[in-house]
Parts: sequence; C-alpha cells; structure tokens
Amino acid sequence: MTTGTHNPLIAFIGGGNMASALIGGLVQQGVSPEQLTVIEPFDATRAALLERFGIRAAADAVAAAPTLAHADLVIWAVKPQVFREATEPVAPHVRSALHLSVAAGIATDSIARWLGTGRIVRAMPNMPALIGQGISGLFARAQVSTVDRAQIERVMGSTGELLWVQEEGQLDAVTALSGSGPAYVFFFLEAMVQAGQAMGLSTEQSQRLALATFRGAAELALRSDESPATLRQRVTSKGGTTHAAIASMQQAQVPEHFIAAMKAAEQRARELAAEFGA
Repeated sequence: MTTGTHNPLIAFIGGGNMASALIGGLVQQGVSPEQLTVIEPFDATRAALLERFGIRAAADAVAAAPTLAHADLVIWAVKPQVFREATEPVAPHVRSALHLSVAAGIATDSIARWLGTGRIVRAMPNMPALIGQGISGLFARAQVSTVDRAQIERVMGSTGELLWVQEEGQLDAVTALSGSGPAYVFFFLEAMVQAGQAMGLSTEQSQRLALATFRGAAELALRSDESPATLRQRVTSKGGTTHAAIASMQQAQVPEHFIAAMKAAEQRARELAAEFGA
C-alpha cells in the first residue's frame, strides 16, 4: 500500500482483535511491519502483536510520541468508554493525520472535538473481519478527500466488503444489522443445535448440519438474483415440513420480535454516542 515513493506510517491506538485483523490484512498486502506501530497498554497483548507481526509497539503515547508525529493514518481501535481518555495524550501529535475510528457508537463530531481535526472516517466492521470475510459500513466527514477515502478502502478492504453511507446516523442501522449481526447468526445456530439434540441427534451431528445449512444458504443467496423472500418461498411447499416450521415462527411473531431486537441494537448505538461522546 504505497503512494508514489512514500510508504505511509500507520499508528494503531489499541491492539485488540480488530486491530490485529487489520494489521494482519495490511501485512498480507505487503505493508512492511516497519510502517506499523501500536499503542497498547496491556503487556500480554502487546507482546503477542510483537511476536506475530514484528511491528513496533509501545505501552503509551509518551513512548510512541516520535513515531506518532510522523503518522499518516491513525486507527482508533479502542472501546467506546475509553475513547475520549485515549485521545488526550495522542491528539497533540496527530492533528495532521487522517483518522479512522472502528469504535462503536462514538460520533465523529465528538472525535473531531477531541482530536482538533475533522479529517475522520468512521467504520463499523463486524466479527468475520477477523478472517477477512466481514463487511464494514463507512462514513467520511467533509474534510476527507478522495485520496483519503482510497487509503481507507485499502486498509479496510483487507477485512472484507465495504459499504459507504452518506449520513452518519445510518451507521447505527449498520451496527444493528451487520455489526451485531454475527451474534444473531450464532444465537440461531445455538437454537438449531439444541433442537437437533432434542430430536435425537448428537451435538456434533446437530452442529455440523446447522453450520453447513447456514453456509450453504448464505452462499446460495449471494449467487442468486432472487430475493430472500422468493428463495424462502421456493423451499416452502404448502402443507410440507418447512411450511409447518415457518407457520409456527410466524404465529409466534418471530419476524416482528427479530425486527424489534435489531431496533434495540440501533437505539443502544445512539445511546453509546450520548453516553461516551460528551
């Protein structure tokens, strides 16, 4: 990932799972470990990053100050509740950099106020990013250039698909749909495995059947031009076994409850912004 003869320096604030996924993707793209630095206060996490990637790592912003001052891109991979605190020692060194936040719920207005710059992109990735199969919603403030967007796409593209949104508020819906979405899949998989066990299958058999069914159905939907509703109808013969299952779920208002649950996730994303973005 180069621009002319310049090799951009990328600094990560936080070295957890998402940072690790991004670092791994960048290294696979050919980015030199020398171009990457991480500020991570936990010794074990920092040691693991050093061992796995050979990148520079520091325990705090004071130790990393000389490097931070030359950072082209700063990636904020911290928990929402510590974001503001994390910016205080870093902000004086990185006001000329492009910033990417992967923290849930924290609005760019807050980030811009804390950092003293509006050159900020906010991303909402999801858990499959850890294996390069994720999808991330992205929002850019007006100060972000076309070149900046391209750099963000190169970085985030290593984790899977990308979707730009025009309004920042739409990221709350992205959070509810795809950010939290893997948990819904795992939740449904749990129920399918439990049902299989209740009907006499072993745990291993039930899990294998459930996982293969989810994987196959998702791949079929990706390859098909038909809507999920049409695909469902094609599997559902009137009076058959699938019809009995779907009718039972509809009678129990499963779709309505599922939509309500996702709206609860969207509302919580808004609350996070109010709670930690002041």
